[in-house]
Amino acid sequence: MIKEFIIYFLAAFFEILGCYSFWNFFKLEKTYIWLFIGMVSLSIFAYLLTKVNLEFAGRAYAIYGGIYIVSSLLWLYFIEKQSFNKWDLIGAGICILGASIILIGNQK
Repeated sequence: MIKEFIIYFLAAFFEILGCYSFWNFFKLEKTYIWLFIGMVSLSIFAYLLTKVNLEFAGRAYAIYGGIYIVSSLLWLYFIEKQSFNKWDLIGAGICILGASIILIGNQK
């Protein structure tokens, strides 16, 4: 199960990096290299999600949703240098619990 969480967190990192790259290009008017980084990152993200040990994509995406929320808040803290509030922490805790329940309940 640890391997699955590692894959999900890596996928989340690359999805957030990809979207952040597009944000930098379109919203912050940074160079075209950000578009390239975004496309490569989003491709890696999609590939990584195919590596989880689940039979159905919808279930993999449901688990990923919880991991994505936690990862987004980590990005907020480490990259954007913004603090969590108590609602961020409570919500993230609920999401990771839900993702864990789905993952544990569907292990082969």
